[in-house]
Amino acid sequence: MATTELSYKIGIVVLAYLLGSIPCGLVLTRAFAATDVRRCGSGNIGATNVARLAGPWLGLATLIADALKGWLPVYLARSLPAPAAGAETWAAAAALLAFCGHLYPLYTRFRGGGKGVATGLGSFILLAPWAVVIVLAVFLSVFFIGRRVSAASLAAAAVLPAAVFMTGQAGVVCAAAVIVAVFIFLRHAENIRRLRAGTEPEFRVSR
Repeated sequence: MATTELSYKIGIVVLAYLLGSIPCGLVLTRAFAATDVRRCGSGNIGATNVARLAGPWLGLATLIADALKGWLPVYLARSLPAPAAGAETWAAAAALLAFCGHLYPLYTRFRGGGKGVATGLGSFILLAPWAVVIVLAVFLSVFFIGRRVSAASLAAAAVLPAAVFMTGQAGVVCAAAVIVAVFIFLRHAENIRRLRAGTEPEFRVSR
């Protein structure tokens, strides 16, 4: 692999982390709701907390922006010339770096990151689109039954590795799915405790 080509590919995965680090929920709520989302509600910068505090439209904008942070680096990595055996490796690396950036954002000194669900979703839309269809079906089913985003997110994360494997993806993509699922569970530790205690609130948005 030529040095310039390798440098370009490394640049893509570094860019993935920098894009993932953008705290979209924080930026949007400060700009349009004069609110620091980290100091209200659950304190999370993700779409659920934004929607609860600032309304459904800002929540939707945060969801789309966070998903794009995962989608764009994978798209760029897939656009690079690479041997067939290495193409998915670079795409999976870009996905994981974007996901890591969302969880541990550089711009907020690695603190106050989100839970990774939307950014992971954006990555896997390109990495494993049919697996995303399965995962979304699980998410929506659990959400409409219980009206709890956390429970739906955990159920979706739980089936992600199996869905990726069953749809015939490369081993590195399956490994990325396992890593994403594990970290989503870790980031939902408080939600899991509340779900077990029966105190997790239903999803409601600000009017």
